[in-house]
Amino acid sequence: MKKYMCIPCGYIYDPEIGDPDGGIAPGTSFEDIPDDWQCPICFVGKEDFELITE
Repeated sequence: MKKYMCIPCGYIYDPEIGDPDGGIAPGTSFEDIPDDWQCPICFVGKEDFELITE
């Protein structure tokens, strides 16, 4: 699954981990996260994340 990085703070959204504190279960792809989800570190929206190409 694809990982995404928060541009302002560098937080990595890893779909294998999800964001349990934010209500996002492990195994949830970034595309399936609700549009109103925010970065758990700096609270920006999904539009401020970029795909990590490994």
